[in-house]
Amino acid sequence: MTTTLITGANKGLGFETARRLLAAGHTVYVGARNDERGRRAAAELGARFVQLDVTDDASVEAAARTVEADGGLDVLINNAGIETRTADNSVPVAATVTADHMRITFDTNVFGVVRVLGAFLPLLARSAAPVVVNVSSGLASLTHLSDPDHPAHFYPGIAYPTSKTAVNMLTVQYAKAFPALRINSVEPGFTKTDLNGNTGTQTVEEGAEIIVRMAQIAPDGPTGGYFDVDGPLPW
Repeated sequence: MTTTLITGANKGLGFETARRLLAAGHTVYVGARNDERGRRAAAELGARFVQLDVTDDASVEAAARTVEADGGLDVLINNAGIETRTADNSVPVAATVTADHMRITFDTNVFGVVRVLGAFLPLLARSAAPVVVNVSSGLASLTHLSDPDHPAHFYPGIAYPTSKTAVNMLTVQYAKAFPALRINSVEPGFTKTDLNGNTGTQTVEEGAEIIVRMAQIAPDGPTGGYFDVDGPLPW
């Protein structure tokens, strides 16, 4: 039996990924910051719940102890993420972004990934087929954002794409450091979720496809890569 933990899984892409992996036979932990919403989501799915706030060391460490006591972990999906937005659902741009915008975004999107990896890598190291999926973004691609002919070029925000580019670097460096693990970044696409004020153009079912696929790769599968549903992406 494959045991999987998904951070930020009480809604959106995390919830849909949990649903799909449960259907594929995984034992799934719904990791959520809010106890009530997390328990409700886990009950609806038929999953296990673990309280997990990726911005809090004690919460992450307690979650790791819970999962370890229950038998260990095979797949970790770092899905929890935020995008700071204003009251009118716009993103802070170069002229308006502040250090606080950057700090808040990085605490969840980047430092959160490091916290969770640090706590759960010892458990993954005991698995016969350990996998890590870091949910990144197409906006993390320096190649695409610097190309005036690519649609991503016109995204004006600073904090979110910078944080996801950092996630891609974490993927590369952790994959080199832990060659026995399969560690990859994925781009779900512009999916309608609370993160973007539900302005996305595709469904969570479509967005979860690449997350679910990479969560199930074999021990001889790719590692240290960056993928969307159509294949590898340029950094």
